[in-house]
Amino acid sequence: MQKRIMPLERRGITTSRLALGCMKLCGGMKATPITAEEILIAERAVDAALEAGITMFDHADVYARGQAEEVFGEVLRRRPQLRDTIVIQSKCGYRVESGSPKMYDFSRDHILRAVDRSLARLGTDRLDILLLHRPDPLMEPEEIAEAFDRLRETGKVGHFGVSNLGADQIRFLQEALDMPLVVNQLDLSLGKLDWLDSGVLMNRTIDQTVRFPEGTMEHCRMHNIQLQAWGSLAQGRFTGREMGAGGTEAERLTSERVGQMAREKGTTPEAIVLGWLMKHPAAIQPVVGTLNPARIAACADAVRQSKTMTREEWYELYQTSRGHEIP
Repeated sequence: MQKRIMPLERRGITTSRLALGCMKLCGGMKATPITAEEILIAERAVDAALEAGITMFDHADVYARGQAEEVFGEVLRRRPQLRDTIVIQSKCGYRVESGSPKMYDFSRDHILRAVDRSLARLGTDRLDILLLHRPDPLMEPEEIAEAFDRLRETGKVGHFGVSNLGADQIRFLQEALDMPLVVNQLDLSLGKLDWLDSGVLMNRTIDQTVRFPEGTMEHCRMHNIQLQAWGSLAQGRFTGREMGAGGTEAERLTSERVGQMAREKGTTPEAIVLGWLMKHPAAIQPVVGTLNPARIAACADAVRQSKTMTREEWYELYQTSRGHEIP
């Protein structure tokens, strides 16, 4: 089998096959105060990630209203030697502010302000990667280009990318930029299959119900854009989380098969779920959203599982999770 090299590795940015998502620091989207306990949680998560070989950390300025970056910054302040051994990625453009509607803002001034604030909270002079957080219907590519040029010239951001954009939106934005977009972060997992179904169901009546931008996976692969998967563990649906009354028969059967495969292979359900995702030839980089050190450690074997999982096993999990055989 041909070795799958991540686009970020080809560009010399990182070799970390997994990234740790920091959204849940300080309460996630519902911010909680920064306390000694929150700092300890962050330190333990960072230690577990490093032990598992994860050296890339994914942030956004909206996570915990900025406090996720702030508490991570406190970890960096306590361990100043850590900064040069990790890759920090953050996002901007998703605004959630009291007294205003939720909105996306890719204006030049907002991007510049947002980066300065993220750098201050993180206590660092640079972001390795900056992503635009979801599409902004009002975006002006030339204005974004001005902001990106300024951030690159001042050394505040090394590389740029997007999240949740389709191929046409990426092409539209890239046309105005002098630097390549290096990341597209999407909702991809064994529990979120429209990125696969959109191709498999092509030219069938049922494909009208699938909502995933045509050609996005292929465009990113052709242009050396790293596909990152948020929600990669499917919120724990197949790795031991109690499903309750809302769980489907497909989820139950998939969870059972994932557990069985983990036992047969001497690994963890997390490694099976992530290994399934990483077996895809796009060299997808999962963003692991848990802060639980034990669950982070359970992800460490994902790379090996992606290499040893057979085509038959991959398709079995795909079809079991979708609840129907492929056409």
